[in-house]
Amino acid sequence: VQLQASGGGLVQAGGSLRLSCVVPQSLFGKQNIAWFRQAPGKEREFVAVITWTGRTEDYADSVKGRFAISNDNAKNTVYLRMNNLKPEDTALYYCGALRSGGSWGTHSPNDFEKWGHGTLVTVSS
Repeated sequence: VQLQASGGGLVQAGGSLRLSCVVPQSLFGKQNIAWFRQAPGKEREFVAVITWTGRTEDYADSVKGRFAISNDNAKNTVYLRMNNLKPEDTALYYCGALRSGGSWGTHSPNDFEKWGHGTLVTVSS
């Protein structure tokens, strides 16, 4: 069982994209879901997370005020709306589910699981 990310593409700096993460029915509403990204030659880094209730969100400092995470219960989908994109946002974006026993506030990719293939976001200057 894996999460499936989509919605990436090529966009100019200052543009917007919305990523989607389809969560299997067996997981939706049970685990916090997070977005991470990984640029070439760099480690996977935290971007945003939302509680399974959809009531609480947390963001990396680098994206605060520009990105917004949300969920749609009817579609079993978690979204990442990205505005005012910058070239440094270029990366492969993944969504993951918090492991059982994981704590709110963790930003380590090791605490998340069920990664899918990711979706590529490229921001040109």
